Amino acid sequence: MNKIATHDSSIRHTTGQAIYIDDIPDQENLLHGALVLSKCAHGKIKKIDFSRLKNLPFQTTIVTAENIPGENEIGPIKTGEPILADDIITYFGQPVAVVLAKSFQEAQYASDLVKIEIEHLDSILTLENAYNKNSFHDDPIILEKGSVEKEMKKSKFKKSGEFEIGGQDHFYLETHVAITFPGENNEYTVWSSTQHPTEVQHGVSKVLNIPSAKIDSKVRRLGGGFGGKESQATIFAGISALCAFITHKPVKIRLNRHNDMTASGKRHNFKVRFTVGFSSNAKINALDIILLSNGGNVLDLSGPVMTRALTHLDNCYFIKSIKAYGYICKTNTVSNTAFRGFGGPQGMLVIENILFSISEFLNKSLDDVRQINYYSQSNGLTTPYGQIVSKPRINWVLNETYKLSDYHTRLKQIKSFNLDQVKKQRPFRKGLAVMPAKFGISFNKPSFNQAGALIHIYSDGSIRLNHGGTEMGQGLFVKVAQVVAECFKVSLDQIHITSTNTAEVPNTSATAASSGSDLNGMAAWNAAFTIKKRMIDHASQLFKKSKSEIIFEQGRILAGNKSLSFTELAFSCWENRISLSSTGFYKTPKIHWDQGKLKGHPYFYFTWGAAVSEALIDINTGENRILRADIIQDCGNSLNENIDIGQIEGGFIQGLGWLTCEELCFSQEGKLLTTGPSTYKLPGSRDVPPIFNVKLLENADNDEKTIFRSKAVGEPPLLLAISHFLALKEAIKASLPSSKAELLNSPATPSEILKAIYA
Repeated sequence: MNKIATHDSSIRHTTGQAIYIDDIPDQENLLHGALVLSKCAHGKIKKIDFSRLKNLPFQTTIVTAENIPGENEIGPIKTGEPILADDIITYFGQPVAVVLAKSFQEAQYASDLVKIEIEHLDSILTLENAYNKNSFHDDPIILEKGSVEKEMKKSKFKKSGEFEIGGQDHFYLETHVAITFPGENNEYTVWSSTQHPTEVQHGVSKVLNIPSAKIDSKVRRLGGGFGGKESQATIFAGISALCAFITHKPVKIRLNRHNDMTASGKRHNFKVRFTVGFSSNAKINALDIILLSNGGNVLDLSGPVMTRALTHLDNCYFIKSIKAYGYICKTNTVSNTAFRGFGGPQGMLVIENILFSISEFLNKSLDDVRQINYYSQSNGLTTPYGQIVSKPRINWVLNETYKLSDYHTRLKQIKSFNLDQVKKQRPFRKGLAVMPAKFGISFNKPSFNQAGALIHIYSDGSIRLNHGGTEMGQGLFVKVAQVVAECFKVSLDQIHITSTNTAEVPNTSATAASSGSDLNGMAAWNAAFTIKKRMIDHASQLFKKSKSEIIFEQGRILAGNKSLSFTELAFSCWENRISLSSTGFYKTPKIHWDQGKLKGHPYFYFTWGAAVSEALIDINTGENRILRADIIQDCGNSLNENIDIGQIEGGFIQGLGWLTCEELCFSQEGKLLTTGPSTYKLPGSRDVPPIFNVKLLENADNDEKTIFRSKAVGEPPLLLAISHFLALKEAIKASLPSSKAELLNSPATPSEILKAIYA
């Protein structure tokens, strides 16, 4: 297999030839829709005034919830999640109506003229307020193991604390967009920038009250997703389909950046309160913890996000007894949703902060505190949710990371640097920190761990590949194509990659949970291998050789001293009426989960990784930089090393943004104030570490039978950026004797850093 194959669309991306949904040529009768968004956080709609649209020099059409022929409902888990506000507004920026016109500019202009008369109601805008008012989406999700009360009493030391973890906007380059084309017999084709075409299909089916079989949900590529288009793309696709249903014309809904950031969900912000009991050697005996997450106005995917946060509280550490309560707070803010890591990064930041608090209390290094708590035969290998951590790779990964980063030498150098800065009364301080990581791979809900593929071989030897995964820049399509090329031993350019389409592969799962290659790669292999066996049978008869003697190699089929090309064999199979088409299916084995008890084996395997970050701060201004990052990531037997390294680099930088500069700010009325790059600070080129070393763990085949023994790579690298957050804490520790690094919240903006320095 070619492990350094380039992304299948890389040339088209860089030359502008890649076709995104907004690039689809407009039909003559296409209408553009613009959303009318609410301007209050909570209220009752008394009247929607469209009178100012009557005097416009162009024609408009208005669509509201009253026009919905089916259900005003697209909830992915529970009901109560409308596409358009019907009677009650529940967050500032909620879509209330749609204005249609012949151009995007006309529709946008007209939508701004619509006035909504509202009876204002009391709103809940913060986690603290929601918790105090018992405003929750559901009962708490509880993770328990052992006896916390007993172990807490036995512990020599106890430490309590609290901290906050900020949210994050996805800021995909392509905002939410969908086009719906109506056909005959109530048939609709929906092009949507979605990570989950099947959910779009189901959502449109509900809204229009027509069977799913009449809806084709399609996407060729997304301009980024990061989880933000897993469930919430269905809202905008549903609105597009509704408008097409009403007008009998194709309708495009494309959000500008301001409206996209206002109306769509973010990474969940958390508030955490804990008490930890530990021994004098830093061994954790008991952890009593409450996690508050901001679910927003509706539940969306907040339940499984909290579940993943709870099941990643342990990270790489054995915890003897734990009692963790996860409360999903209901607030009058936009519904938060899936985001790369899906609660895992928040859970892992929690335990790292707690370990840092222990290290401060005992005046031990964080590395020493970790070492005494790692999963091992002597400590234990059972997670709080009951899964066994078999064959942990943490020491292997750490040793490789120490070598790559020259960690121990640099620790001494940084200590000398900080002493020199103090001596010379200069404002700079450095910190160096490691972040070890264990991340579980699989969807929390077992039924989502399935995939399908469809492969056709034509008589000219060309191969058409379709599967249920979506391409959002992460390189999934080229990886799956590599799998098929490897099966038939043909060149990659012989594989034709096609758009994801529910009409070709039905009942697909979202491309999420870092499982796209695992699921779709194996499904494609199964489809390809089914056809290959038929071709081998036919070749065996042609060559009059046993099946074991038939070899596929470099685009040819060999049998002793005889051979023919793959194209010739394909034509011969067609000529002899042998099927060259097959579906493939795959379901992840070994996983099981009891959501009520939060017990089971939810993850097929774990990925392992570690990063070392070096941070620099100015104690007078709070400004900070990352100077260097060294990363080792366990990708098993990588399917494509170039793609995987790109994912590691991108994920790490996105994590830096979450932890340092991407700050979401709301007004007292619940209005999002950071609605574009002028007010929402994204990582830029200067935020990339000048020295950035990324290496894959070598000779590290997956112990489980995944496609070619590879491992997932999408989400795990993001949480390695916690190493920089911890390095900032180390720099704060070295700033002033009175500083309190454990008080640092995320994102670690300059103001947050100054608060910790001058606490």
